[in-house]
Amino acid sequence: MLKAIQILGSSSGSVSSRFRKPQQNSGLSLISTRKSIGTINIKTDSLLLPASHYKGRFRMSSTHSQSNPDGPSSSQPSFSSVAAIQSTGNIRKVNFCQFCGGSTKHEIPDGEEKVRAICTRCGKIIYENPKMVVGCLIEHDKKILMCRRKIQPSYGLWTLPAGYMEIGESAAEGAIRETLEEANAEVEVQSPFAQLDIPLIGQTYMIFLAKLKTPHFSPGPESSECRLYELDDIPFDSLAFSSMLVTLKLYIEDIKVGRPKFHYGIINKRPGTSPSEIHAYTLDYHMQS
Repeated sequence: MLKAIQILGSSSGSVSSRFRKPQQNSGLSLISTRKSIGTINIKTDSLLLPASHYKGRFRMSSTHSQSNPDGPSSSQPSFSSVAAIQSTGNIRKVNFCQFCGGSTKHEIPDGEEKVRAICTRCGKIIYENPKMVVGCLIEHDKKILMCRRKIQPSYGLWTLPAGYMEIGESAAEGAIRETLEEANAEVEVQSPFAQLDIPLIGQTYMIFLAKLKTPHFSPGPESSECRLYELDDIPFDSLAFSSMLVTLKLYIEDIKVGRPKFHYGIINKRPGTSPSEIHAYTLDYHMQS
């Protein structure tokens, strides 16, 4: 459940697009989409996997926007890294060991590349891993099921049913459970739709396309209202999170061209703005099947 999600953002939702020349025979093509999702920076020589891995199934896409001097900083941490895609996520200072309660020091362990919290008593390294958020984009009679949040953050704003994945369940099972909890709706997952990483806050969203098993739904404990929205009536000015904005925009664009695709992208946000500033992001490394 999204009780503790804090979506941070930059002061504007657009910065100038930057393109690097695609490598010859890379297997990826650049396409232009509508100016509605945010700026997408294409760096074909920075992909984690070679283009041959995708075997022509994915394309890199871009939107265009005007330059914004207040956009996200391009500065990177000083740590060396073998990862092709660099993130600018925050390093949270951990003061005490989760294993023995001893105090910690912060330095780069031998053989690693990032600063870690190391217990000065037992010597264990405290690793912090991203959270997985799973949810469903549910279409019924050409409408989308949405929930109005009854909890913070983003109280009173609209979202797709989604929440933290639990130990012992698959991503699809978690999405089904969250939908039942937030909308009292039983759904059947059809296919994965989008994976959206938010490195700054250590979250990955996995959104599935789903169908209602029965046309019954009602607000759960974390929702004040559940409603089916026509695509043209989706309350884009009252959405809870940037991840929901991106997901719905991508879905609408897919419907306009005839079929949903699978999307991967990185939502880059900057500290200093509130969760309600949902347009304060750039969508980078966007790939679609």
